[in-house]
Amino acid sequence: MAHVLGIDIGGTGIKGAPVDLSTGTLIADRVKLETPRPSQPDAVIGVVRQLVADFSWNGPAGITFPGVVMDGVIQTAANVDKSWIGTDARAEFGKATGLTVNVINDADAAGLAEMKFGAGVGQKGTVLMLTLGTGIGSALFIDGALVPNTEFGHIEIRGKDAEKRAAESVREEHELSWGKWAGRVDEYLAHMENLLSPNLIIIGGGISRKSEKFFPLLTGLRATIVPAKMLNDAGIIGAAMSAC
Repeated sequence: MAHVLGIDIGGTGIKGAPVDLSTGTLIADRVKLETPRPSQPDAVIGVVRQLVADFSWNGPAGITFPGVVMDGVIQTAANVDKSWIGTDARAEFGKATGLTVNVINDADAAGLAEMKFGAGVGQKGTVLMLTLGTGIGSALFIDGALVPNTEFGHIEIRGKDAEKRAAESVREEHELSWGKWAGRVDEYLAHMENLLSPNLIIIGGGISRKSEKFFPLLTGLRATIVPAKMLNDAGIIGAAMSAC
């Protein structure tokens, strides 16, 4: 199974592309469509169906979701409509597209891609991948094995979910300086380090393209911290990987 369609559902956009699983590369230009508002199941499923049609795809597909996914069923939905909770997404996406699909937590997918093809290649011990975007996603690996659905963006910092303080969307919404935002990220990373003692922290999401803006402002971490290498394609690639 060399080629699989990967679709990455986020709070603001849904993007997809076919992936060559032997190299972890996209074999066509990715297509990105806006996440519907409200982001209820029928509307989002319609966008996924459109992406499948755009690529005239009839093979297997992997799809990410921004929440806890257990056996294809959505358990939490922090950054999309709450009506997703309890939905058998694997069955619904499969029925709508006619494809064999798998559904995986979005940050877990990004982590799989980074561990196989990106910044985590060959890394043993504890690796924490964090995606800073609409919210904060997390993927935890122990000696290369994924601990699924960690959702560490909802760890409480100063009485709020960490993602309500330190996600990239918060920086943009409140027009925070890089220094002020980096201070919030630094506090969050220090908290995660105290909990998990990771050997490596990988920072992903679109913000990983701008790591030079805030990495130098992070202080006092014991762990090595690096930007994701797959940038914003990691979710698509990991989604495809999860389908086989």
